[in-house]
Amino acid sequence: MNIWKPIAAAALAIPLLAASFAGAEIQLLNVSYDASRELYTEIDAAFADDYKAKTGTAVSVSQSHGGSAKQARAVVDGLKADIIAPALAHDITSIENAGLINAGWQSRLPYNSSPYTSTIIFLVRKGNPKGIKDWNDIVKPGVQALAPNPKTGGGSRWIFLAAWGYAASAPARDLASAEALNESLAAAKNATTFPAYDDAKAKEFVTALYKNIPILDTGARGSAVSFAQKNIGDVLITWENEAWLAQEEYGKDKFEIVYPSVSILAEPPVAIVDKNVDERSTRAAAEAFVNFLYTPKAQDIIAENYYRPRDPAIAKKHAEILPPIKLFTIDEVFGGWPKAQTAFFTDGAVFDQIYQAKK
Repeated sequence: MNIWKPIAAAALAIPLLAASFAGAEIQLLNVSYDASRELYTEIDAAFADDYKAKTGTAVSVSQSHGGSAKQARAVVDGLKADIIAPALAHDITSIENAGLINAGWQSRLPYNSSPYTSTIIFLVRKGNPKGIKDWNDIVKPGVQALAPNPKTGGGSRWIFLAAWGYAASAPARDLASAEALNESLAAAKNATTFPAYDDAKAKEFVTALYKNIPILDTGARGSAVSFAQKNIGDVLITWENEAWLAQEEYGKDKFEIVYPSVSILAEPPVAIVDKNVDERSTRAAAEAFVNFLYTPKAQDIIAENYYRPRDPAIAKKHAEILPPIKLFTIDEVFGGWPKAQTAFFTDGAVFDQIYQAKK
């Protein structure tokens, strides 16, 4: 009996097996928030082409979309995301706290791991019959607004904070100049306690706002559908890209975009889910994906989908459809996401108080 024959056969099989694995398609799961589905459909395809050209290896990127907070919870509960791209940093922090993402994730990529920015604006019906020009117009009697639920969606939390920051940063309500707003924000930033946390006028304003919202969808896309398809409401408070996409999809003859005097700088982040990519041996491809988001090709796709790119040259190229707007940051007015989340969105916090008051 030749004992070397099976050993030789096994030895021959090893490189063949390795070659088979080397040529196998890599599969990634990108879990994001509902308003970004069109963006990532294009990004995922462009990345697959780029990765194949550079490495010779095929990669396919599956998508999962929903309310940002719900998506983060799904990952914590076992959804095997390789990449998480929610609407806000707190949702990644919740996955980090569950032990799935390593500490320091925000420092791994430029701009605190936010490859693009956005903001909150308004979409109104053609002719703007209710005369909505700024935040204060939305709280008037007889105006019906639509926005998603801050307990389930990330965009909805940006909406809440944009409205609160507008109201809390008087003279923002009667904004006469950018200088006046900047002085107000500077005072908030330098204060030992942030006025947005205990500003009675801001709470009164946002309470009035949510009294004018008849339904709270779970995510921004749901609110857009309710407004555009179901014809509910006079104004949709939404992501900048959602307003542009709704106008594009349903017709410029039906809707108009309104930019308020001031809004919040939204910075949707991205991160690799470390535990999952290590278990699935997809780290190299996942890292290539998040780095691809900062390339000129991806930044151009970002702008074409009505998000604000980080690349100055790309931003300048698309300045006509993404006009300048006065923006405050969550750090300036609220002291960052951890403070804002605790103060406004945890169980029993300000949003729950406001919504109970509505009932």
